[in-house]
Amino acid sequence: MLAGHFSTALIAHQKIPQQGALLFFLIASQLQDLLWLSFHYLGLEPTVPADLLNVTLMNITVDMVYSHDLLPQLVWMALTFLIGRLLFKKNSIAIAGALLVLGHYLLDMISGYPHHVFGGDTHVVGLGLYYTNVYVAILIEAVFTVVALAYYFRVDSKRSKPRRLKNRMQIAGLLVFGVVFLLTIGSVSFRQWFNIPEFDTPFNTTMLSLVFTYLPMIVYLYYFVGLEQPRAL
Repeated sequence: MLAGHFSTALIAHQKIPQQGALLFFLIASQLQDLLWLSFHYLGLEPTVPADLLNVTLMNITVDMVYSHDLLPQLVWMALTFLIGRLLFKKNSIAIAGALLVLGHYLLDMISGYPHHVFGGDTHVVGLGLYYTNVYVAILIEAVFTVVALAYYFRVDSKRSKPRRLKNRMQIAGLLVFGVVFLLTIGSVSFRQWFNIPEFDTPFNTTMLSLVFTYLPMIVYLYYFVGLEQPRAL
């Protein structure tokens, strides 16, 4: 998932609208994927294909043993809780951050790649729909994102100063982009879409492009959600 994870961060921030918590929640909601990107460059979770133009959700090959397997989640949840507690001095924010990490894992079990208990020789955890039925996986994410956004904006509408329509569109637009982006590369690569000839790339364009997808999306949501900061009912 991509948009679905971000939507959980928005709801967490709506429930706990403390100054600075939004960025913490956005990072926590995507922690495993951010770790995956980092671990790729550290050589711990090498990912192919290296050429972005050849990538589809169905042909990405990687063993996300440290970022996404079951046992490491206990570590990432504990670290997220500790960091949240140290930064904000509030158990509520720390617990919410840990739950976002858990939520990422649970959502990936339904709509994502197959992961293991810990390592490729252990039991598979999750449905692995990105490999077996990628468009069902994307449909699940789309439905989840719509439901989460509908709830988010419904709660917002009950506030004394709800978000303007323009701001709602700015927030929803990015999450729609996230779903559409996955849809375009579900089983057909950009090279196939646009009939681009083969050529050698001097570096791994896939992971670099993912870095420049996740980080700008975090910055974008941090800015536009923060434009009209939610307040208590």
